[in-house]
Amino acid sequence: MAFCPSCGSPVEGRFCGKCGSAVGEVAPAAAAPGAQVSAVPAAGGMSDNLASALCYALGLITGILFLVLAPYNQNKAVRFHAFQSIFLNLAWIAIWIVLTIISAVATSIFWGLGMLMGLVHLLVALGFLVLWVVMLVKAYGGQKMVLPIIGPLAEKQA
Repeated sequence: MAFCPSCGSPVEGRFCGKCGSAVGEVAPAAAAPGAQVSAVPAAGGMSDNLASALCYALGLITGILFLVLAPYNQNKAVRFHAFQSIFLNLAWIAIWIVLTIISAVATSIFWGLGMLMGLVHLLVALGFLVLWVVMLVKAYGGQKMVLPIIGPLAEKQA
């Protein structure tokens, strides 16, 4: 398999799909003196925007997974999205627990308050669903959307 002399990614054909450089019949060792040729693609076979979007796909699970996998845990953008996904899901879990406790207390006081809290619970859940979809789409589009409280924490960790 040939590697690009400019960026080191694997190449099939005459041009690099990642950086667009022309690649001739050059052996990987003779590509360029002093150039680093990596046996592992820079993005691990997956583009950065796809990896960033997948950080949000299953929340905590994929966020932690992309922090552990070797080619992705060195990419600052993927690390940011992984940490933001983890923090977003932890915030959702904490808010869900607080709303559940408040709903239980409100229901024990008056059943109408419990129904009102059920509506609040539903609206908050729909809000988090919309936010999750927006974050997934923005990450896939290569955009970095920093959430108000957890975004700066994710930037510090990345």
